[in-house]
Amino acid sequence: MRVATWNVNSIKQRAGHLADWAKQAQPDVVLLQELKCTEDNFPRMEVQAAGYAAAVVGQKSYNGVAILSRDTIEVTATALPGDANDAQARYIEARTCGVRVGSIYLPNGNPADGPKYAYKLAWMDRLRAHADALLRSEETTVLGGDYNCAPTDDDVYDPARFADDALCRPETRNRFRALQYLGYTEAWRALHDDRHVYSYWDYGAAFRNDDGLRIDHLLLSPQAADRLKTCEIDTTPRGWDKASDHTPVVCELDV
Repeated sequence: MRVATWNVNSIKQRAGHLADWAKQAQPDVVLLQELKCTEDNFPRMEVQAAGYAAAVVGQKSYNGVAILSRDTIEVTATALPGDANDAQARYIEARTCGVRVGSIYLPNGNPADGPKYAYKLAWMDRLRAHADALLRSEETTVLGGDYNCAPTDDDVYDPARFADDALCRPETRNRFRALQYLGYTEAWRALHDDRHVYSYWDYGAAFRNDDGLRIDHLLLSPQAADRLKTCEIDTTPRGWDKASDHTPVVCELDV
């Protein structure tokens, strides 16, 4: 089975791209981020026409996450536990296709010395606590999404320029590593030792110049990691007209 994650940067603008890409890539499960729409404005008809059921947590103009699946979806969480006052639509979790999946849109955190960065770090601490609890279920689990973290200097085109950026600060990277120390495997890095391969490029000339960051990740529980066959970053959609600034990351698991 194929599980993908993609920050679409507005589902209403990229619904056609999503349908075209899904037809080509044939993922079984797609984890979407940055929908930028409420649930009632999510393009369900287009998604259903492409062969997918959808579970959505939306928010007007900002954030928003979804899980698409060729199978039925049993939603298990519509927010990250740990802060009942957090109203940002950044997490959804479900069982589908025999696995538990979570779609994550982790806060950006910039500027890195202000309240947005404090929120990011607190969100990552909550994610670690929840990810630890998920491991205890011993279910096959995939936590995928836009983590807004370049794990090492090998994952950013200009490490010196981004040294103080919230995506690359040591506090951010330490918390991302802490998720892996729990027992999660970062799927792409587990299978590749390439440096300077990216999943995000800003608009303008960044994609043409390959000035990117690798910030979209699939973290696998031991049960999922044991089934990992491939993981690739599909750069094709980033080259399309009116593309998202992110591109899909897809892993394949043995059934």
